Amino acid sequence: MIATFVIEMSLFVYTLVRYKLTPLTKLVLAALLMLALFQLSEYNVCEGIGFSAMIWSRIGFVAITLLPPLGLHLVQVMSGRGKRWIVWLNYLAAAGFIVTFAFYTAAFQNHVCAGNYVIFRLSDKVGRAYYAYYYGFLLIGVAMSLYFSLRAKLKIRQALILQLVGYLSFLLPTTIVNTIDPQTVSGIPSIMCGFAIIYAIILAVGIAPLAALKPKRR
Repeated sequence: MIATFVIEMSLFVYTLVRYKLTPLTKLVLAALLMLALFQLSEYNVCEGIGFSAMIWSRIGFVAITLLPPLGLHLVQVMSGRGKRWIVWLNYLAAAGFIVTFAFYTAAFQNHVCAGNYVIFRLSDKVGRAYYAYYYGFLLIGVAMSLYFSLRAKLKIRQALILQLVGYLSFLLPTTIVNTIDPQTVSGIPSIMCGFAIIYAIILAVGIAPLAALKPKRR
């Protein structure tokens, strides 16, 4: 977790120093920061450094809750296409869960440190709604990336394909792990964000350099 945090923060600093700040690079930076913050939160949930494990759990879930809308926003900025209301609906849904995780005392039941990942046990109602939100908007992002890439110009198509690969880099391995060992389903947030280090590299090395692209809105 600490190694992943260090890598993702290094990618954040690299992107901040290397590339001009544009709407696209700001979204990349925000996504990298949220990924790193979740890793730091996981580590501190298990090691008990600083705040209590419950507070770190809340911080971690606030961070990853922002990843789906940031991804959709990236797709829209890169492609210059898509309905803005879909992105803002995603942000609005994220805001609802952020408030829930930050202030609803019964949102978390407990946690278990399982060596390579952390199991966060949410209350049943919150958990069902949250996973529907998370997977729903991630799959919308996958569909939009693929659809918009089909008719885009070469450079923009490359950026959208990289975003698609980024989505699949953590969705597919997590699904495979859960299929092989169904008991790991309860560790989805931790496992998914562990694989998301690939997405972090794609963001910093593949997508951020394309910040100069200015697709026209359609």
